[in-house]
Amino acid sequence: MTLRVASQRPQHNYADALAKSILFYEGQRSGKLPASQRMKWRKDSGLQDGHDLNVDLVGGYYDAGDNVKYNFPMAFSTTMLAWGVLEFGGFMSSELKHTEEAIRWATDYLLKSTQTPDVIYVQVGNPYDDHDCWERPEDMDTPRTVYSITKHRPGSEVAGETAAALAASSIVFRSSDPSYSLRLLNRAKEVFRFANMYQGSYNDSLGKWVCPFYCNWSGYKDELVWAAAWLQRATNHRYYWKYIKKSLAYFEPGYQAKGNSYVQIADNTGEFGWDNKHAGINVLVADTFPSRIEANDVELFHFSADKFVCTVLPESPTKGVQYSPGGLLFKPGGSNMQHVTALSFLILVYAQKLSANKRVVRCQDKVTDPNRLIELAKSQVDYILGHNPLNMSYMVGYGNKFPQRIHHRGSSLPSVDAHPGHIGCKDGTPYFASKDSNPNVLIGAVVGGPQPDDSYPDDRAQFQGSEPTTYINAPLVGLLAYFSSHPMN
Repeated sequence: MTLRVASQRPQHNYADALAKSILFYEGQRSGKLPASQRMKWRKDSGLQDGHDLNVDLVGGYYDAGDNVKYNFPMAFSTTMLAWGVLEFGGFMSSELKHTEEAIRWATDYLLKSTQTPDVIYVQVGNPYDDHDCWERPEDMDTPRTVYSITKHRPGSEVAGETAAALAASSIVFRSSDPSYSLRLLNRAKEVFRFANMYQGSYNDSLGKWVCPFYCNWSGYKDELVWAAAWLQRATNHRYYWKYIKKSLAYFEPGYQAKGNSYVQIADNTGEFGWDNKHAGINVLVADTFPSRIEANDVELFHFSADKFVCTVLPESPTKGVQYSPGGLLFKPGGSNMQHVTALSFLILVYAQKLSANKRVVRCQDKVTDPNRLIELAKSQVDYILGHNPLNMSYMVGYGNKFPQRIHHRGSSLPSVDAHPGHIGCKDGTPYFASKDSNPNVLIGAVVGGPQPDDSYPDDRAQFQGSEPTTYINAPLVGLLAYFSSHPMN
């Protein structure tokens, strides 16, 4: 099956969608909101976070439609927002300022979370109690328990992703705020040292408090290499490239020795998201190091990045994803739109690399040029914005038809302005069960998306399809920035 951009496809207002995709992050803010807050129905929340431990953990983002602050997906969202600026910030126009503000809201919090040597605070909020309530963040009275990793209770995946976020963001602020940039970079180095020196998974250290919510299924080695790759890009220091080189065998599928036997290594070349960084590492390394390093070594990353393309391309003989009848990419695992935006972002970034080097990708007998990859990424963005069988935008507030009953506590409950009184834990249940549209429009939120047959029930209870997340939007910001300047009529 070949998906082509139809000539009669309606032109979307990518600049408008870009502005809204960034505005969404203001709806996810935790902490003391600034005077510049544009999403006015949101108010201050979580102002005592960390108080029990005499640590300031106020700020950061709620990951999705609940009121827990999970640092693992928050850090990944930050890394992706930063990567979007580094690749496509020149196309963001006035929205660059807002994107940098969204990044800084996260990095300010990540700095707080890593301020104590050899301790990283990785989560705020008891997830079981929180998920048992349907309550506005401004009202939440569930335990704001703080969970941390230490050298005795390691968590290399969340520490590695935090280091990546800080390193990537340090490049973003290098020109506009050099002192802040240096602070981010120095902290990234410290956090990477901690992640690497005390290796282990937070699945084991924190157990049920992180699993199954953001359980790390792919292991933590990928986050360590991901962090090293971002530190290499931020510093150009050979230490980090040597670290990446030592990990090359980890990225080659097949069998590797373990004791007196061999264990099978999974092929992760087509995987990328908050949990699995393999495809992202291959594209990042191939994009970052054109000639400064050993050609034979970097060629492996080019090979793997090409292989990634072949797992996504609809006409590829080695395709590893499915497409709906309307053309939306589908992969198993969680809300589907996270795969759509993350993989499309990688496709677009790699297409720029291929174009600059006048290269093509060969998927057995299929030869694909950069324009085809850009076309594929655009088809996914256009589907999200309404070019689909339902003629429905999956971005809240964009277009004339979009999800009305999203799985999001703050959006679905009356705002503090409309209902100043406290709404308790179970008092929100009728609002959750209601068939009414959400009273507060979470502008820019992209939901988990439709079913594989392109249908969409618009049901608050079906959270896989109706819940927005920070990590769905983060890669989309860069995509929209590019297409706002390259509409491809």
